[in-house]
Amino acid sequence: MNSEVAAHCAAIEECNQRGGRMLSIVDLLDAGTLSRHLAAYALAAIRKGCSFLVGAIPGGAGKTTVMGALLNFAPRSIPLIAADCQATIEAGMKKGAPRVCYVCHEIGPGGYYAYLWGPELRRYFELAGAGHMLASNLHADTLGQAREQICLQNGVPERLFRRISIVFFLSVSAGCGRFIRRIASAYESDGVNPHLQVWPKDQASVWHSRLVASGEVEEAAAALDALVASGARTQPEVRSFLVSNGFV
Repeated sequence: MNSEVAAHCAAIEECNQRGGRMLSIVDLLDAGTLSRHLAAYALAAIRKGCSFLVGAIPGGAGKTTVMGALLNFAPRSIPLIAADCQATIEAGMKKGAPRVCYVCHEIGPGGYYAYLWGPELRRYFELAGAGHMLASNLHADTLGQAREQICLQNGVPERLFRRISIVFFLSVSAGCGRFIRRIASAYESDGVNPHLQVWPKDQASVWHSRLVASGEVEEAAAALDALVASGARTQPEVRSFLVSNGFV
């Protein structure tokens, strides 16, 4: 594992609140958390630098797990940095600052590491307006609940909320003696217009994305097939495969 991959995966590991191995996109595909089709859409968009959020109200729903797995799709050219304090955010707002992906470990109060709320959250969203990539998660099951927290409770302007390209929402249900976690819906914005639901409507809906062309999704699906066939499983193995084959 080279130093670039190691630094990337270490930043993802910082989000790990529960211990154990952080699950990868291969693990999530095997578990049925998302389909090949939706994973390909996510890869096609996120590897272009699209910002994203993951939402679910219950604790333990898998928000951080999904966020971490999707962060492995971030472009190789964009390092991950924890949005851990006001100073870090302000550094990204300086003229000429290099483009990075600022990871807010959770949108919420409480003073925990890289949790943002209030004035710091408002400033965090301004990073998107400055051209940076953002990734976070929050306790919300619907787009309306996410907007309520971000825009109404925290005063983030709607124009900046729309700079979050994709918002994924998880559901949790019981079955066969275990909890089943899956991405139940996804919404996208082109950065100007309001978010529209792209998953589910029908299986073809994401092929008409405003963010990625159908050919890009097909290419991403082929990349995921190659990834699965390679036997890569852990976060570092997955990132190494994606980077070494030019998929991110």
